[in-house]
Amino acid sequence: MQTIWLTGAEWAAVLRIGLGLWWLESWRHKDRKGWFERGTGIAWAAGVAAEHRWQAVRTGFEKVVAPRPRATARIVVYAELALGLGLISGFLTPIALVGGLLLNLLYLVLMIHDWAEQGQNAMMVLISLVALFAMSWQTWSLDNAIGLFL
Repeated sequence: MQTIWLTGAEWAAVLRIGLGLWWLESWRHKDRKGWFERGTGIAWAAGVAAEHRWQAVRTGFEKVVAPRPRATARIVVYAELALGLGLISGFLTPIALVGGLLLNLLYLVLMIHDWAEQGQNAMMVLISLVALFAMSWQTWSLDNAIGLFL
């Protein structure tokens, strides 16, 4: 592949790092006190799930999230931090890309009715797929430096 300025592998790394910065910003702007102490994030998601057009989403939320709101809040918030750090540093990159892909798909399903929100999730899914299939950990990554996922 011929490109201008960077190699194809370096452009894939740029996508990976950019996606990591996006996850890190998602973590940074969260009101963690609200999520952890007041339960604002899960309460918002509960309202969305309760009105969801798909019964499976309502049932899944009631069985998985509703009984464990504090644990779920911590998982969501710290998953976004871990994804950001993992993708930026290129550590356990394929795992971070698949994890982020799954989290974005979960967000897509939860917010299926709000197309304004879907653009971000759709772009993050697309970038995750490109970074995964381009094996973006081959350049500028800890994975490459220590010989993981060759």
